[in-house]
Amino acid sequence: MGEITVNTIKEDIDKSQWKALENSSTASFFQTEECYDFYESLPRIFNPFVVSVDEDGVLKGVVVGYVTKECLFLKNKLTRRAIIIGGPMIADDISDQALCALLNKTKKLLRHKAIYIETRNFSDYSIHKAVFENCGFKYQEHLNFKIDTSSEDVVNANMGKSRKRDAKAALRKGAVIVSDPDYEDLKAYYAILKNLYKTRVKTPLFPFPFFRRLYESDFCKFIMLKYEGKVIGGTVCVDFNNKVMYEWFACGEDRECKSLYPSNLATYAGIMYAAEHGYDCFDMMGAGKPDEGYGVREFKAKFGGKLVEHGRFLCVNKKILYFIGKCAVSFLKSR
Repeated sequence: MGEITVNTIKEDIDKSQWKALENSSTASFFQTEECYDFYESLPRIFNPFVVSVDEDGVLKGVVVGYVTKECLFLKNKLTRRAIIIGGPMIADDISDQALCALLNKTKKLLRHKAIYIETRNFSDYSIHKAVFENCGFKYQEHLNFKIDTSSEDVVNANMGKSRKRDAKAALRKGAVIVSDPDYEDLKAYYAILKNLYKTRVKTPLFPFPFFRRLYESDFCKFIMLKYEGKVIGGTVCVDFNNKVMYEWFACGEDRECKSLYPSNLATYAGIMYAAEHGYDCFDMMGAGKPDEGYGVREFKAKFGGKLVEHGRFLCVNKKILYFIGKCAVSFLKSR
């Protein structure tokens, strides 16, 4: 076994090796230096962290994530959670010992900062499952859809007829896809998304400065839908090295504009943008647990993606607070 060292200071990570690690099979935008810098630029929203592991002087793994913040003291105490979107970015030849060191350091760093740690995996970690679980990260099944966008022909061949039909019908009726929305469009879009989260999703939504910062970034693509000059929906997609496009947020005024199918058109527009601009994959960033009914999964399924089960890993630091938080979330969603 080689010499293993772990680090929690971004400036001490070799930047060229961090960039090279993006070629691993577990790479995602959300584990890059650019993503860490994005989190760090929003200190009122995120408390970001990074952990890295070297083996014989070679970077073998990185964990980038954030601890959520809430303004109210009691709410903050009950909702603090550490989220690692995409899952750790690890070298394909990482040793079990190095991975274990990475995970244990992450646990130690976050022990008093978060009620629980959750990795939301975008890649297959099955060969590392035993290491994760031995380090206290319990595996939980979770689904996702990944769409092959290597060409428009492939997209059209795989996409459900109803999705294509509804999108084309909306465009014929006057809906317009806007690929370069202005700041006023952004504010209108956020109002729609905020209402969706309040009335249907019933989970916290990032405040407007988060979306403004995304809008100002080079790695994010906003695609809006308009009808008669008014924003009726859109999608927010993140670019990863011109290879993968992640759909982070999507919404539409489906009840107010039923005949235009804005939510359908928003995702359709994002997928077609990815296909037209040479992306290999359009990642839909989650489709729920396989043993639970999930209307969003049924919606996403008809876009022709491949259903994958890469799951999540959960490490609970504060069991009582975690239980209270779960009960509170279930209650709020049932209202």
